[in-house]
Amino acid sequence: MVDYQKRDKNDIYGIPILGFIFKNKIFIRTVQILVLALFTYAIVFGLIYPSKEENIFTTAVFWSLFWPLFVVVTLSTFGRVFCGICPHGFIGKYITKYGLKKKMPKQLANPFIGVSLLLIGFWVVYYIYPQAYKSPLAAAIFFIILTLIAIVFFDIFDDMSYCKHICPIGTMMRGFSKVSFTTLGTYSDTCKSCATFECADACSYNLKPFTFDKRGEMSDCTLCMDCSSACEAVSFKLVKPSESLFKKFQIKKVEVWAFILITAAISITMSFHHALGRLAIADEFIWSKMGLFLEEKIGIVGLDYVGISALVFALIITLSLVYFGMYMASKFLKEDFNKVFYTLGYAFAPIFIIGGLSHTYEFFFVHNYSDIANGFMQGFFISGGEIEPLATRKDPWIKIFGVMNYIAIVWAFFIMAKRVNFFTASKGAKILAFVFASSLIIFYLWLNVYKGYAFKTYGVKNHSHAHVIQTDK
Repeated sequence: MVDYQKRDKNDIYGIPILGFIFKNKIFIRTVQILVLALFTYAIVFGLIYPSKEENIFTTAVFWSLFWPLFVVVTLSTFGRVFCGICPHGFIGKYITKYGLKKKMPKQLANPFIGVSLLLIGFWVVYYIYPQAYKSPLAAAIFFIILTLIAIVFFDIFDDMSYCKHICPIGTMMRGFSKVSFTTLGTYSDTCKSCATFECADACSYNLKPFTFDKRGEMSDCTLCMDCSSACEAVSFKLVKPSESLFKKFQIKKVEVWAFILITAAISITMSFHHALGRLAIADEFIWSKMGLFLEEKIGIVGLDYVGISALVFALIITLSLVYFGMYMASKFLKEDFNKVFYTLGYAFAPIFIIGGLSHTYEFFFVHNYSDIANGFMQGFFISGGEIEPLATRKDPWIKIFGVMNYIAIVWAFFIMAKRVNFFTASKGAKILAFVFASSLIIFYLWLNVYKGYAFKTYGVKNHSHAHVIQTDK
């Protein structure tokens, strides 16, 4: 064990205030307990007050505070810090400690399960029936079910296997955290003389922090910071944004698929349905026509036919662009398709996690701030007048957050250029491979340019005659 370590200037643990926030064990435990208490209270409040009319607190905690404010903002900056204070992970450490400690079967030890649950269990349901998780009771039941599943897995299996393989957002966070500007590792010179490996012993996930730097990635690390409390040689450094994506590391196929599917399900589908759905010509888009056709033929009240049609078209377009682009890139590079697909697929990471900040920041001012403030006043029975939103969609300055979409595009192009250079080929072949492999990024660029053009040209639809079910609130 190391009791003292001289830290580099970019080591967050050595920076006042930040070092206290990310390393002080008492502070971290306090935050974890408070988050668990808030999580539990929000569920109980949702069961006691099940309707929207009497409860905005529960939905504000889950859909305005935890997601997207905590998850998206922290994931794109400091990395998986939300996993470090996640109520499931926090209680899981103690349940696992006294559980059966069995090895998870290979059939279950598959992170594609978690990605599938996120895509189908949440986003497909959301686009089919937007109100599915919007009521306090529905949100409470949803998280009760997730909690019970988590407890069962923590009790049976070891090494926090639920977080690694089953958690719907675990794999997503592991992949997207590579875009952040922090990395956890150790001081290698100090570790050379280590014979006790306290950092590894302290890790509930059975990881070895002293190998992170050499491997070029942090594996399933959730930044719970238990290892840093066990040994001073652990570091948490500020690095260049997406630094790990500029290097070779052990590729995880599920991470690339998480980038692709979440980009389709969130970034592109929401552009189709929520953004372009507000246009005066919204009913002219093919997904709208298909949705209205299905609505006429099926006619089940409450379903969002345009929403699910938008998701289907987004998935078809996304997968077609990615497969075609990577196929052409593999031909130009004269490399195996799978190798090209998974090596270059990491360049898609910024599209959602950085581009998503545009939606996150805009909604904070337009909806989430007032929802959170009013929700907490209601949840903790604080008297006072209703808090108004900080802005409306009509405020010109709110459009400034749209720049995040273009930062995401430039960032994605930059990562793609860096990763194309991992292959040995002529300059011309690399340029052509770059262009084709970037097909999805180019489409996302076109989509954002088109949105700006369309709103200026056609204007916003008259909501009194809107066919599309509004799901922003």
